[in-house]
Amino acid sequence: MPREYRKREEENELIRRFEDHLRKKKPGLFDLESYEQIIDYYLFRGKHNKALQAVNQAISQYPFSTELLTVKAQILSNLEEYDQALELLEQAGALQPNDPEVSLTTGSILALQGKFREAIECYERALDLAEDKDEVWYNIGLAYQNLEDYSAAVEAYKKAIEVNLNHEGALYELAYCLDVSGQLEKSIDYYKKFIDEDPYSAAAWYNLGIVHNKLEQYEEALQAYDYAVTIDDTFASAYFNMGNTYMNLQQYTKALDAFKKTIDLEGPSPEVYCCLGAAYEALEQYELGLKYFQKAAKLDNLYDEALFGAGACLEKQEKWYQALHFYNKALKLNSENPEYWKAVAHAEFKLGNTVSSLDAYEEAAKLDPGDKEIWLNWSYIYFEQGNYARAIDTLLQGFEEIPDDPEFFYRMTVYLIEQGQFKEAFNYLENALILDFDGHTTLFEFFPKIETQKALYKIIDQFRKNNT
Repeated sequence: MPREYRKREEENELIRRFEDHLRKKKPGLFDLESYEQIIDYYLFRGKHNKALQAVNQAISQYPFSTELLTVKAQILSNLEEYDQALELLEQAGALQPNDPEVSLTTGSILALQGKFREAIECYERALDLAEDKDEVWYNIGLAYQNLEDYSAAVEAYKKAIEVNLNHEGALYELAYCLDVSGQLEKSIDYYKKFIDEDPYSAAAWYNLGIVHNKLEQYEEALQAYDYAVTIDDTFASAYFNMGNTYMNLQQYTKALDAFKKTIDLEGPSPEVYCCLGAAYEALEQYELGLKYFQKAAKLDNLYDEALFGAGACLEKQEKWYQALHFYNKALKLNSENPEYWKAVAHAEFKLGNTVSSLDAYEEAAKLDPGDKEIWLNWSYIYFEQGNYARAIDTLLQGFEEIPDDPEFFYRMTVYLIEQGQFKEAFNYLENALILDFDGHTTLFEFFPKIETQKALYKIIDQFRKNNT
């Protein structure tokens, strides 16, 4: 601890001296290592212009350092000055043709510009010279993935993993590419090969767990994660994924234990707090769920999922004003999420804000027209107001998106009966009974009068007799 404090004091003193020279507009003399420390300090804090000042001063003192030229190119890239960055890298390459960092950085900038094939050429030039070959193969994989050449990406990620079995990025992207290209099931043998080579590799078991989880083979996934944490009881990611798998199995108490273990090992994070919130919500412990969703939002105030989760816990307690507050905050951060619009619409409806509710359902329908719940709820508001014609028109729009849903046919039957269009209503009813005969019980929820129920039952019973 004293050593860390002394190191931090030395760093602060170095930055003070550098900034003092900048203020006085007098170039200071620092050794190369000090310049690297100053540049890293600014880059870590996202102060790219200050980092640029530092690297420019360093280059004026060490003009033939390819390392400094490469760092300056990275800083220019952060400032989106890509052409300037690439020119600098050309200079660096002329000074030191065999420096892999030059090729890697060039590749990264080309990838940022969307020039993925050119980026791959640069990465391939770096392969023979780079020490961290796993990182080079990983970047090649990402470039192929952006080109949607998933087979080539899979091969690149596999090569990265062969060099470093613990490369989390390569392992994660590999599972994604295998999933997208329909090769996930076949890949189980590939992962088992690593286990055969080293049965005590926690990483190998962990990755096998990820594949089983993606294939919805949850019991097998749990078994693999369990081996991983038995081998390495500090493997936080394995505990976290174990928690997600327990959530999929609706074993929420066990999920809580796994998420809490993750926090014990690597400290709190918005994502894990959000998962704890979801587990408590599923256990109907809404106050605790709200507490953890709020903790997640406090750690990351741009985490819209946490705000939405907090709203959901409040909704379950019928605290509609508070729920709407959180839903609107989530919506402000992510206005393209139809679930958020639906939640806002429902809360507004419960608060009696009909116009706002209708507007929100309209936005939700634009974003996700294939969600039948939107059309049913949206049209129901008009129905409840006695505006049966608008209810019918709204549901007809839903039929254009979802033409064969029996629930739509039953609901349209209700609206048409109330509108007095009995012939059309019975046409819809007949289609509904063909699609899902047992679904007819939903009709009785809308017609509580015994006389109406009896009349409907006669029609339904006649249909059953005619079709058996």
